[in-house]
Amino acid sequence: MPENPAAAELPRVTVIMTALEEELHLAEAVESVFAQDYAGPLALVVAIGPSKDRTREVADRLALTHDGMTVVDNPTGRTPAGLNLAIAAVEPASTVIVRTDGHARLPVDYVSTAVDVLLETGAANVGGMMIPEGTTPFECAVARAMSEPIGLGSVPFHVGGEPGPAETVYLGVFRRDVLEKLGGFDEHFTRAQDWELNHRIRDLGETVWFDPRLQVVYRPRPSIRRLATQFRGSGTWRWQIIRTYPSTASVRYLAAPGATAAIGAAVVTLAVDAVVWRSPLVAKLAAAVPGGYLAVVLGGAALTRRGLSPAAGALYPVALVTMHLSWGSGFLRGMAADARQAIGARLRRGTHGTGRA
Repeated sequence: MPENPAAAELPRVTVIMTALEEELHLAEAVESVFAQDYAGPLALVVAIGPSKDRTREVADRLALTHDGMTVVDNPTGRTPAGLNLAIAAVEPASTVIVRTDGHARLPVDYVSTAVDVLLETGAANVGGMMIPEGTTPFECAVARAMSEPIGLGSVPFHVGGEPGPAETVYLGVFRRDVLEKLGGFDEHFTRAQDWELNHRIRDLGETVWFDPRLQVVYRPRPSIRRLATQFRGSGTWRWQIIRTYPSTASVRYLAAPGATAAIGAAVVTLAVDAVVWRSPLVAKLAAAVPGGYLAVVLGGAALTRRGLSPAAGALYPVALVTMHLSWGSGFLRGMAADARQAIGARLRRGTHGTGRA
């Protein structure tokens, strides 16, 4: 770290990171932390989940070459639990906590810029943009889908915007006192725990600040199966967020489950019509739903595929459909599970009440 007479006045920073099945990207993520140009003291705590690959071995090897790196176990493998375990291992003198993960690569000035913004604005959390970068055609297609409104909506940390207060940001650079006051991340939320924490920060009367200069490289999932699993889980937990905070429901969050439900209903209608009704009008009306959705996706992909290779461009609509329908099905699955649980509870109460009568 560079010599600087003013370094003693800078806050001590600890970066926290979770990693699960990150053998391929962990070294890059860790090295990007220790390549920071921050003039003050900086350390790293990595919480390692029970991985089937060599993630733990890679982490232990990296810790031997970096004095400021600590490795802790995250037995559950769940992100919020790992983040809280990492926070618990942060040295007492650190007043700023920077979140990153095993999929991310921090630019060299990330910490110094974020700390400057944190001190200038008095915000509780400062963050910027997720910049997806792929290496294979499919990863490049996913990266583009995650950066365009047709993929994930017009959220500043995906598509950019002006600096200022925000609902949420990518990752985050936190004042430690606020994290401790709120009790860290809510471990109930396997996904969307960052959004939920930022919601509580704002409820506390503190500010979450977006700055587009803070750009973190993110490595997209490498296959349709892994992308679908990721987005299905994200959709399930977005339902949990909306159930907990109903006022946060919006068109952006309801569009994918709405489209998924409509397409599912249309497919069922087509199947029933083919066997029972055999009505050309019903078939045309039902087919118009998935047909209209695909037309929107293909049109949006054509307008936003600039710069993609032919292979990535061909996979771009596939990535969009996978993201939309996986997210939507996860959301609907979460709703259905809660509905079944509520109905079961009512039936049990009714049975018990009848028994007492």
